[in-house]
Amino acid sequence: MTYTQKHLQEVAAILQRLDVAAIEKIAELLAEIKASAGRIFFLGVGGSAGNCSHAVNDFRKLAGIECYAPTDNVSELTARVNDDGWESTFVEWLKVSRLNEKDAIFILSVGGGNVDKNISPNLVAAARYAKTIGARVIGILGRDGGHAAQVADASVIVPTVNPETVTPHSEAFQAVIWHLLVSHPLLKTRETKWESVDK
Repeated sequence: MTYTQKHLQEVAAILQRLDVAAIEKIAELLAEIKASAGRIFFLGVGGSAGNCSHAVNDFRKLAGIECYAPTDNVSELTARVNDDGWESTFVEWLKVSRLNEKDAIFILSVGGGNVDKNISPNLVAAARYAKTIGARVIGILGRDGGHAAQVADASVIVPTVNPETVTPHSEAFQAVIWHLLVSHPLLKTRETKWESVDK
């Protein structure tokens, strides 16, 4: 068997194991946030940060929800890291943005954060802050979901089918799931370009 065949078999296995009810719960929660004119703040690091930027585009353009990703502002992000340290970067950004009980943070993460192992402590701090002010916490996560899964109001964990490919599958399925969400009848308000042209 080639590596390509093996990787794609893992993709198929993950698809079969995804928690459909968990994804539907996220869609329902996002619909509530949209109906109350709440905002979504997408938080992620590494490849997940890039996915956050793409998700912001899709949720704004296709679902009509006000969204932001702190990692899109490299000047502010690096100033906060340089001056205050990594752990507080997202929390301080959320404070300036006046995160409130109508809003949600949406964490895209392979591990979901773990303070004991010093993995994504800024995600943990942001989730803790969101909970203290009554904002919702949503996640598309990998592995066991880490801290984010423990405190989330709604989350889906990308199943691990091979411990050696957790990261590529987690980050790939972030895109699969958020594209599902912006296409969901509860959220979609606008057609994508090619689908509208073909009608």
